[in-house]
Amino acid sequence: MGTGRKARGYRVERDVLDEQRLEELAQRMDYSDTHPSLTKCTVPRLKRSVVGCLPVLYWLPRYSIWDYGMPDLISGISVGIMHLPQGMAYALLASLPPVFGLYTSLYPALVYFFFGTSRHISIGTFAVLSIMVGSVTERLAPDRNFLVMLNGTNLTEVNITARDSYRVQVAAATTVLGGLIQVVLGLVKFGFVGTYLSEPLVRAYTTAAAAHAVVAVIAQLFGLSTTRFSGPLSLVYTLVEVCSKLPQTHLPTLAVSGVSMVFLIAAKEINSAISARLPVPIPVELITIVAATVISSYTYLNGNYTISVVGEIPSGLAAPRLPDASLFKEVMGDAFALAIVGYAISISLGKTFALKHGYKVDSNQELVALGLSNAVGGFFQCYAVCSSMSRSLIQESTGGKTQMAGMASAVIVLVTVLKLGPLFQELPKAVLAAIVFVNLKGMFKQYYDIITLWRSSKVDLVVWLVTWVSTLLFNLDMGLGASITFAVLTVIFRTQLPKYSVLGHVPGTELYLDMETHREVREVPGITIFHSSATVYFANADLYLEALKGKSGLDISKMIIYKRRQEAKQRRRDKRAERRARREAKRQVRHCRAQKPGVFSVEEAAGHWKEPGGGDGDKEESLGDDQRDWCGRENGTVFVMPTTPRTPDDQCSWEYLKGSKDPDCATLGAMSELQDGDTTTLGSSSEDTLSRELDKVSLGSLGKWTWDIHSIILDLSTANFIDTVAIKTMRNIFHDFGEIDVTVYMAGCQMSVVEQLELGGFFSESITKGRLFATVHDAVLHCLGHQGTSTPSYEYSLEQCASDNIEMEGVSDHCKSTKTWPSL
Repeated sequence: MGTGRKARGYRVERDVLDEQRLEELAQRMDYSDTHPSLTKCTVPRLKRSVVGCLPVLYWLPRYSIWDYGMPDLISGISVGIMHLPQGMAYALLASLPPVFGLYTSLYPALVYFFFGTSRHISIGTFAVLSIMVGSVTERLAPDRNFLVMLNGTNLTEVNITARDSYRVQVAAATTVLGGLIQVVLGLVKFGFVGTYLSEPLVRAYTTAAAAHAVVAVIAQLFGLSTTRFSGPLSLVYTLVEVCSKLPQTHLPTLAVSGVSMVFLIAAKEINSAISARLPVPIPVELITIVAATVISSYTYLNGNYTISVVGEIPSGLAAPRLPDASLFKEVMGDAFALAIVGYAISISLGKTFALKHGYKVDSNQELVALGLSNAVGGFFQCYAVCSSMSRSLIQESTGGKTQMAGMASAVIVLVTVLKLGPLFQELPKAVLAAIVFVNLKGMFKQYYDIITLWRSSKVDLVVWLVTWVSTLLFNLDMGLGASITFAVLTVIFRTQLPKYSVLGHVPGTELYLDMETHREVREVPGITIFHSSATVYFANADLYLEALKGKSGLDISKMIIYKRRQEAKQRRRDKRAERRARREAKRQVRHCRAQKPGVFSVEEAAGHWKEPGGGDGDKEESLGDDQRDWCGRENGTVFVMPTTPRTPDDQCSWEYLKGSKDPDCATLGAMSELQDGDTTTLGSSSEDTLSRELDKVSLGSLGKWTWDIHSIILDLSTANFIDTVAIKTMRNIFHDFGEIDVTVYMAGCQMSVVEQLELGGFFSESITKGRLFATVHDAVLHCLGHQGTSTPSYEYSLEQCASDNIEMEGVSDHCKSTKTWPSL
């Protein structure tokens, strides 16, 4: 015994190692796909490709009968027993004869055995897809198209045989087309399409589909004959007709339905209570249909009480048939909806079990496997399939390890179709309707999602409600399209309105966090670190710019317009002053020549003119009208005064003042007088003339901002792409802020974003790659290293970095070795 256990343990460990080796091989294969030199067709690559297309070739040779045989057999029998009642019951939802539900439980499961990658899901009939198929068959093959006249009377009746035959063709054509769509999507690696169907959307969709299923079977529960509507508001129309015909309820059928529902609910509750003590669940549905069939056969419910029964069930398998290709164009939209919904349900269940048991499910291969199951099944008169939640849970909870359990369940269904099918001919349809109704209890519990989502996410709650309402009102196919559209719009809105924040430094670390939500962070003096929670693209590029203006305190548009206006005004003043100086110089020359002959210089005349009291009253009275006008305007003379000592590199700061003739008495212009252009700040790099200094005028104050920002760092670590609109916006940000002497840097850009910036022509002589940094911390050190000796605020920044365990001696070296991009 000990040796056997060790051997089994060794086999389990060997399987785990084999799985790890397979993952390593897959990684190598992915790596070789990116290198042309490694894409040669070799035997190992061919083998991996074949195994990838047929996963059964990987796990079947390693299958251990001793470890997995008995659990898979027990699980397969349990699931096969569930296939029988569910297959026949869900066929009613598809408006097809019950035997086709058994076919649907057989062929697709066999195909998935070879191509599927999930070990625990059970492929077959499912209520949601059955309802979707039923809406197609009812729309294209309504009862009114198959009315025939009774012999010798004016009465009509429905030709059930012809109707059911055409409905089977419609269902098969829809299934084959949906399967082909899934195969094509899988081959082009479109498996990620399932990610667009979020969990709230899928759960709301299945909840609304459960409501459609209830309305579809409620007529069977009451024994009513109703018209099944299709299209928008079909649920409402059907429900109104059922309510209007309630007085015509067939009481014997209602009694059978009621007894069946009570028995099923009670048995399921007992089954759940004692499930921990049972090796396998009690097959409640199978017991119900066997008991109902026996009672109906011995009491002649159909003949004595006119209770509708299943009717003839042919024994044996039907021959394969080509689908009617002329129906493809009429069912294209329905087939696509079936393909997407079926894949979403299957992949969500498959990934859930894979995560629980520690293996991987290939999304693209699952799409191919499900598509082949539908396409091949459609040739054998099956309708659309996917994984069933209830059967998959049974297959996993009863110890199923591989898809051998699915093969065992298919054998159970095959035996039933070949030998036991005719035994269920007397089964009342009301019992099948009761089975459908009770099995939908799990979907009805999903209404608790409203409470959960209200507490956790209001956006997901809105998606849930919109999906539920649209699916109820617009039917299943149109409701799915509306739901996906709305879900995508919520993503766009959330990326269009992200959270913008200014980051601060966490002392002692290289971390930068939101200053509004973290108290321990400190602002880096002179530097604004701007962060967006979403990538920048065409939908939020303008909002990004506006948020940057708001967070930095700089209204760039107004500041640049104001600067242009002030520059234009100053140029006009300079020209007027120059003309007046020349005229005054000429007058002074003429006046001096008239007074005394001699050599006279223009500089002397200008100096004499500038003296407030230079000249006696006679000279002042002798001035012309222009001279009196100039003297009268001298109270508004503009002076440029240095406010900081000149630095060794000839840098000083100037203030633009207004006041009287005496500069010592001049005062700064009031904030309310900014419109007159009397207060501004400018930088001077040489002892140039006033006009040259004013050509380089820079605004130092508009609103609360006053020369305390010299650098802006854009944290683009959240951006995974950037489009042409965003590139243009970034270029404008660099240029506009540069005009007010604020340098802009980028930090945290991914290489793909840098490549897109290069392709978009973002970099130039004025915007070089020297503005890019790998991290925000590197960009901050670069800014401090270049501005550290300019103003006291920068010196304070360096001292702050030193207090955060950054050595002052190493700051310059660290700035030189800043981790910028390799191409810099």
